[in-house]
Amino acid sequence: MHTLDARNLLCPLPVIRTQQKVSELMPGDILEVICTDPGVLNDIPAWCRINGHHVLEATEWGREVRIRLEVNKLTT
Repeated sequence: MHTLDARNLLCPLPVIRTQQKVSELMPGDILEVICTDPGVLNDIPAWCRINGHHVLEATEWGREVRIRLEVNKLTT
């Protein structure tokens, strides 16, 4: 599993950083994005839907939001 620390970044930067990180990964890889901007609970899943990635889990604990996603098998 890969991890992206996007804490203390405000939208749209967590989504942009997620897109950059996903472009470095292989299809089927799992990425966990850690954020502090609660807007990512809507923005990253929406970006995943548009780009064909699958959100496995989205959790909020205190100020942190963790989103685990699977990179689209068609993305290279």
